[in-house]
Amino acid sequence: MIRPIIHRQLTRGDLACLVQEIARMDVDEGREADQALQAGAVDAVLDSPAALEAVLGRGGAPAPLPLTLLWYVPVRARLRLHGVTDILLADYAATLPVVFASTHSQQSIAKGEAGMAEWWRFVAGLPQGTVAQAEAAAYAAALALWWAGCFPEWVERGGSGNGMVSAYVTFAGRMLALAADLLEVAAPEEASLCARAAEARRELHAALIEARVEYIGEDSHSSESRLNRFLKRLSEDN
Repeated sequence: MIRPIIHRQLTRGDLACLVQEIARMDVDEGREADQALQAGAVDAVLDSPAALEAVLGRGGAPAPLPLTLLWYVPVRARLRLHGVTDILLADYAATLPVVFASTHSQQSIAKGEAGMAEWWRFVAGLPQGTVAQAEAAAYAAALALWWAGCFPEWVERGGSGNGMVSAYVTFAGRMLALAADLLEVAAPEEASLCARAAEARRELHAALIEARVEYIGEDSHSSESRLNRFLKRLSEDN
């Protein structure tokens, strides 16, 4: 099961780097951010427009910050635009690309209905009603959201037609709802998170889609996409 890890793992050094990047963009904003951190207002800094601008960097290139911040700040900002202010949900959504970027999950390209069927067979094959089954369902949901949010073009190519991304998001919602039901007694906090994520599945997906464009780009591995990102950076540098 993928659990939110970013917020609690942010170090003083990570936040100091963020303040430094804010100050590079605007000295006054950097001073205000530093004062806010000294006062313990970490969330106010992470939610500030100055933090978002600093994280996205100049000229189309991300700032030299930890991967956790590069995903967390934009995802959190996008979710607020979609009316979701739940910090744990923002942490959960941003954790997905951070965790899966360091695993082998990206080596197994999603294959439309076959991908969902394979994940479901794994979940259904575990002892019914157990914590193990709940955690497997939550993991399958995380995979589906990550694929649909960070690599939607690959999901569509692996399917039999349009609408496969939406199907992945629906699948993720159902797996999260299953995990919430199974964890209600054994792990009520995790159950609550899964239930909230199931309800906000479309917003979580939208936030990932919008945030990933800054780093991965639309159809990121095509020559046209690489050229467009290069030209964008040239135009913004001038």
